[in-house]
Amino acid sequence: MKTLELKFLNEENRVVTFTLDEPIEPADPTAINEAMDQMISENVFYSTGGDLKEKHSARIVERTVEMIEI
Repeated sequence: MKTLELKFLNEENRVVTFTLDEPIEPADPTAINEAMDQMISENVFYSTGGDLKEKHSARIVERTVEMIEI
């Protein structure tokens, strides 16, 4: 399973992560950058440490889960 993680810094300078399942690939850095800018400018999310203030990073994470019969 792959996820797209969008990481921001909030008013307390702490990292806040938003995770989106099954991102479109290949990732479009320009579109991701613009979406993150819009999320900050429209102040659509709030964290316990205050509003989002700047972009920190974005990454695609792949996780493999293997079930074990018990």
